Amino acid sequence: MCWSEERFETLPARERVGFDEHWRVVHAFNSRLLGWLVLAPRRHITSIAELTDAEAASLGTWQVRLSRALAAVTGCVKTYVIQYAEKEGFAHVHFHVVPRLPDIPLDHRGPRVFAYLDTDPDDRIPAAQMDALAVELQSHLNQPTPSAGPGASSLTPAPPH
Repeated sequence: MCWSEERFETLPARERVGFDEHWRVVHAFNSRLLGWLVLAPRRHITSIAELTDAEAASLGTWQVRLSRALAAVTGCVKTYVIQYAEKEGFAHVHFHVVPRLPDIPLDHRGPRVFAYLDTDPDDRIPAAQMDALAVELQSHLNQPTPSAGPGASSLTPAPPH
């Protein structure tokens, strides 16, 4: 269990956008793009091949529900779902779920969206903004959808702080 899992109950909204027994959703801490989410398993693994069948079964549901919530809250036209797990210190499996807003410049679309990550601390989204967005996303994640299908009710957004 990693350090953030040990103190999970005390984390701010931006670090508990949603969760279930297998996955946790956080807002990227080093982004200048509001809504850049990270979907991570609640245990440490370094390869997608290490996912259990239960983790794999809920992965797609999480990606779709997060994309729907981001569309509703941010007005994005689509989301990018990206998984590399190659950067030093971040070699554990995690998926970036990134809102592609209508006004993102062409030179920041597709894989170039990473220009919004690892930015100067003064340019990053303030914690209060990330927490406010997290609460809005939690509200959307709490709403059942008619086409949610099996397992959708097991997705548990964190209670608002």
